[in-house]
Amino acid sequence: MNKHYSIADLRYLMSRLRDPNTGCPWDIKQTYQSIASHSIEEVYEVVDAIERGDIEHLSEELGDLLFQIIFYSQLGEEDGQFDFDLVVSKITSKLLRRHPHVFPDGTLTSVREEQQVATDAEIKRNWEAIKQRERTAKGELGTLGDIPLALPAISRAAKLQKRAASKGFDWTEVSAVVAKVKEELAELEVEIEAQNTQAIADELGDLMFSCVNLARHLAVDGEKALAASNNKFKRRFEAMEVLAGADNLSQLSPEAMESLWRQVKLEE
Repeated sequence: MNKHYSIADLRYLMSRLRDPNTGCPWDIKQTYQSIASHSIEEVYEVVDAIERGDIEHLSEELGDLLFQIIFYSQLGEEDGQFDFDLVVSKITSKLLRRHPHVFPDGTLTSVREEQQVATDAEIKRNWEAIKQRERTAKGELGTLGDIPLALPAISRAAKLQKRAASKGFDWTEVSAVVAKVKEELAELEVEIEAQNTQAIADELGDLMFSCVNLARHLAVDGEKALAASNNKFKRRFEAMEVLAGADNLSQLSPEAMESLWRQVKLEE
């Protein structure tokens, strides 16, 4: 029977891995910067398990992600900057502060009166106000200043737009957003016709930004929508390869490929 370990055990294991005399050579030489890409990869693997409905392995992927936090905390403790306990304390304090509709006194033991239920609109308004005060306290006076540069471009675009919208800078009708998408497409077509390489990249970026804005106004997660389209394309292309059989797909004419593509779509 497998032993059940605790957070304390995991923290001890991490300290052993980083022991300069008896630890793991790979772990010893790591820095905040060197493991950052691993952290991103672990997040994607968690999301992948969820998207595939692989709940059996989700706990394992979450463990890999938790290990990244333990790793950073070990580095922080060695530097004398922070440790895991401080990480837990800070997130608990932040969540207490951001949920006054649950913890009215800002303490774990405080409980709201049953009749004091906040509406979704009130919760959202308070949440944004509290986050703005936090940004101001950090010296981040700009509305968009703290949106991470490292976010995937589609997610960052949506966050930029949402934050700007909180200040009233937004379209009020979906039809206006659709018109903007068409406008950006027309501008792209002009630059394509002129074969202006740099302007093509700029206009294509504007078009994609507008498409993200449209997704937001339609209450569609742009990242998830594109991921679904990626998977759909992969599924259909692989089905085309099966239908092509012994014939190499690359040897088929464009017309034959288009015929296979339409066949796959019809069969779906």
